[in-house]
Amino acid sequence: MSRVLVTGGAGFIGSHLVENLLAEGHSVLIVDDLSTGRRQQIPDHDRVEFVHLSVAKWLETHPSELFSEAYHLAAAVGVRKVVEDPFGTIINNVVETASLLQFLAASSTPTLLASTSEVYGVGQGRPFRETDDSVYGSTTVARWSYAHSKAVDEHLAFALEDELPSVVVRFFNTVGPRQRGEWGMVLPRFVQAALENSPIEVHGDGTQRRCFADVRDVVGSLPVLLRTPQSRGLPVNIGHDEPISILELAEMVRSVLQSSSPIKITPYDQAWGSGFQDLQERVPDLSRARELVQLQPSRSLSETIRDLADSIRMEAAL
Repeated sequence: MSRVLVTGGAGFIGSHLVENLLAEGHSVLIVDDLSTGRRQQIPDHDRVEFVHLSVAKWLETHPSELFSEAYHLAAAVGVRKVVEDPFGTIINNVVETASLLQFLAASSTPTLLASTSEVYGVGQGRPFRETDDSVYGSTTVARWSYAHSKAVDEHLAFALEDELPSVVVRFFNTVGPRQRGEWGMVLPRFVQAALENSPIEVHGDGTQRRCFADVRDVVGSLPVLLRTPQSRGLPVNIGHDEPISILELAEMVRSVLQSSSPIKITPYDQAWGSGFQDLQERVPDLSRARELVQLQPSRSLSETIRDLADSIRMEAAL
């Protein structure tokens, strides 16, 4: 039985990944400071150990830990958190990641680094390929601190390529049960509003298009990707590639949940402050993922909406 490290394992994607690893028979050490994760999402299992610390604090006290694999998902996430605390975002995403990657490189631990579609920046007007150049907005715009920080994380992993067998995963709008909207995530915000029959607030004009993949379709591909030799040293897009406009998403949520919520259009400057920048379209090219792990999301967006609604109801009942 192998021992696996999952940082951020109490979070949305991390908790689903931990369940997947347990089903494979591994024991799992979760390191999470619970800044956005939740203790109740950690499986109650004899093969799970939980450490309630930041990655940096954990590294100070556990210098000799050995793992068969590592999944680094701990990061500052969510548009609201990034806009409100850009300095903390950079420190969390860059400094702690650098320390962890150096630690894992010392034992050549196969490592999956969670990155984001944000690293592509302002975009090229077509599906994003892993080989595309990245173009960012001004450094004076706090919103771009997240993209810059995750791009640096990728550089750190690739710089350690000789010592650290790693793969970088660029997530595109992963959604599903356990996701929360308090940091700006769009689908749980919409679902929560629909359940309350309160206004569903669409930021911008609603014509911007995104692709949404169910977390349960995504996490199963992560261990496969890490264990595939051909993926080492590469960034890989993970997600779905069927876009939907944000306004259409709001209408779908209202329809699926049979809600009477009105849809409210809120300009970006009112939602996020003056100067906020966003992409009109974010669609991944999934050719590399399909070649490496036969990625093929199977759950419909309607199913994901219903299951997310059920998880929100269950949490409210606790």
